[in-house]
Amino acid sequence: MKKSLYINGEWIETATYSPLYAPYSKEQIAEIPIASDEIIHEAIAHVQQANVKMEALTSLERAEILFQIAQLFKEHREQAAEIISLESAKPLKFALAEIDRTIETYQFAGEEAKRLVGEIIPMDAAKTGKNRFGYTIEQPLGTIAAITPFNFPQNLVAHKIGPAIATGNTVILKPASQTPLSAFFLAQLIDQTALPKGAFQVITGGGKQIGDLLVKHEKIKMITFTGSPAVGIGIRDKAGMKHVALELGSNAGLIIDEQVDLDYVATKCVTGAFSNQGQVCISLQRIYVKDTIYEQFTELFIEKTKALVLGDPLSAQTDVSAMIHANEQQRASAWVAEAVDHGAQLLLGGKEIDGVFPPTILANVDRHSKISCEEVFAPIVIINKITSIADGIESINDSKFGLQAGIFTKDIQTAFTAAKKLDVGGVMINDIPTYRVDQMPYGGVKLSGTGKEGLKYAIKEMTETKLIVWNNEGGI
Repeated sequence: MKKSLYINGEWIETATYSPLYAPYSKEQIAEIPIASDEIIHEAIAHVQQANVKMEALTSLERAEILFQIAQLFKEHREQAAEIISLESAKPLKFALAEIDRTIETYQFAGEEAKRLVGEIIPMDAAKTGKNRFGYTIEQPLGTIAAITPFNFPQNLVAHKIGPAIATGNTVILKPASQTPLSAFFLAQLIDQTALPKGAFQVITGGGKQIGDLLVKHEKIKMITFTGSPAVGIGIRDKAGMKHVALELGSNAGLIIDEQVDLDYVATKCVTGAFSNQGQVCISLQRIYVKDTIYEQFTELFIEKTKALVLGDPLSAQTDVSAMIHANEQQRASAWVAEAVDHGAQLLLGGKEIDGVFPPTILANVDRHSKISCEEVFAPIVIINKITSIADGIESINDSKFGLQAGIFTKDIQTAFTAAKKLDVGGVMINDIPTYRVDQMPYGGVKLSGTGKEGLKYAIKEMTETKLIVWNNEGGI
């Protein structure tokens, strides 16, 4: 199946194509167009023309376009989920959940489009502010380039496209190389809405070629990127004075205190560690358990993990399927071996089964092992004993990342202490760090990135605040 680029509201063929293979079946599922520099420049020219049309839309008109997108996803929920499962090997049950979240995300974006307001400035609070009236307005930046990852090919895209449309910006989408079909499907849906033609473009091809051109082009006013720290830092260094929002790596940690319901906690941890094969930015990677409950929790966690079903992502029963690439599964195996060499105990998994890297649990992992200090992005979790909550906080903070962390505790003072001391962008009390709803502010510290997602907060990143001051002196 040969696909086309979506440029200026039209489907454009290219001179060259690359094959796309399903991660689980290894079968070729599409031919993906490779955009030339000329096509990219053409797309940028079209979005510049569309900026005028976008700026002319009212808040209500932008909101209605976003509600249209949400409705179209409702009508094509199963088809959208099946595309995700096919091209990324995300189990169908999780792909359907992603589409449900995507619908909410566009709905939230539509609601925020109606709340794009400035503020009144109390000018007369200053000695020289008498007889002056000040206020601010929020204006679109212009054209935004969205560079998105494979692991949530609709919802993480919605977190960039939704607020861009809500604020009246135009947008060029460069999807991950493994999940372009979801981007093309989104274009098919958007093409049915009232969004001005040219305001949304989809470009596929070489990541470095397209990324470098978009990052350096003077007409692109913002880069919003989700991906690896190395690429994100490169974007920041090349972007000059552009607005840049980066959602990067993580090795999310969790503390488990005494006297909590361990059966409930273990169930939550299985979901947090192994959903989407652990290929989630806030996947639960490090668990720190009080020594008095360590054995009991570990037994429960292993038991519940063994119940997971491995296999075809398109089966409704499957919990865990293939990772995005075979070389990623090989990397995961190598990291497990390294941890064992450094003294870790392999409790479950660690070796590929029928093309699937299984849920893997390690204990007593050295904090300098890759599987602890780097982002594993695989169905692998470590469980280490701690003697105190302070020890757990120190262990989580001993990381170059800081996206989200969690703690299960019945002690309110312990919860407040963890909330204050954990050096991360978000702390989940009595929940796994993998928890996210799409209207909340989402972003990290350290190498986990800069800026916030979550519709209201992304909108702040995608607008420029303009100040207007009226001078009423002299009766003018």
